Amino acid sequence: MKLKTIKTVDAVGQVLCHDITKIVPNEFKGRLFKKGHIVREEDIEVLLSLGKDILYVWEDIEGLVHENDAAIRLKNVIKGNNLDVSVVKEGKINLISKVDGLLKINTDLLFKINMIDEVIVATKPNLMFVKKGDTVASTRVIPLLIDEKKLIEVENIVDEKVINILPLKTKKVAMVTTGNEIFYGRIKDKFKEILLPKLSEYGCEFIGQTIVPDDLEEVTKAIKNHLEEGAELIICTGGMSVDPSDITPQGIINTGSKIVTYGMPVLSGSMTLIAYNGNVPIIGLPAGVLFAKKSTVDVILHRLLCDDLITREEVALYGNGGLL
Repeated sequence: MKLKTIKTVDAVGQVLCHDITKIVPNEFKGRLFKKGHIVREEDIEVLLSLGKDILYVWEDIEGLVHENDAAIRLKNVIKGNNLDVSVVKEGKINLISKVDGLLKINTDLLFKINMIDEVIVATKPNLMFVKKGDTVASTRVIPLLIDEKKLIEVENIVDEKVINILPLKTKKVAMVTTGNEIFYGRIKDKFKEILLPKLSEYGCEFIGQTIVPDDLEEVTKAIKNHLEEGAELIICTGGMSVDPSDITPQGIINTGSKIVTYGMPVLSGSMTLIAYNGNVPIIGLPAGVLFAKKSTVDVILHRLLCDDLITREEVALYGNGGLL
């Protein structure tokens, strides 16, 4: 980089290469313009009033991009759906969620971007539930002026938007609770009182709970009935262990649903089942969910309510951090 002098009146659009201080005796002394500031039309009179008729600025060098312009280019390749952007400040742009929803990041692309020297993209954790107005990511470059080749490298490797927000949907939710001990009134069901506050937090409409005995046909029938009623998420509780009487997984299979996983590397709730009947998710929750402050419910519920399709590979990845 090289310095050059320029008349202040001709400096609009130029980049200051040093701080400019304002001094008012007995009142103020401090930085008024920061190194790297791009001179604007409204700055000219202020600079002249400080006695700055001549400025040191960076000489335009082909192939270098100012940090503010670089941040805008980075934003353009990473910003996906349902995101607003902040103004550029000191070479940084924030991405802000426009809706309540799921933060969905292409982590492979994020890694590749951050492997390019002098370029950074920092985000909140992938698959996190965020609220409207939350800052979910920031991007910037490290130097004041960056080699444009590095930005072009980013643009070439990114073949889809890196960061998106999947909006929260207001879903109709039903429960099917299995167990002779509950059906015949020997004990009281505890799942409903645990799950309803969680569902309410996401604005769900609870359309009912069906309690059935340990009878395979009854389990299957109850699930099918709720599907016909228009349930958009069905939560099955009880009957999820390895005991002979625990037939909920088979009852789900008998509805024609496709099992994604029976078991998750997450504690508590490791015997959780995830399935789909068409586009309707059906989950089976084990008793361990009742006794834990955090469980598989807290890991997957918000994803299901944002229509995020959970894959078997993603389930396996939950093992990293799965001890809640």
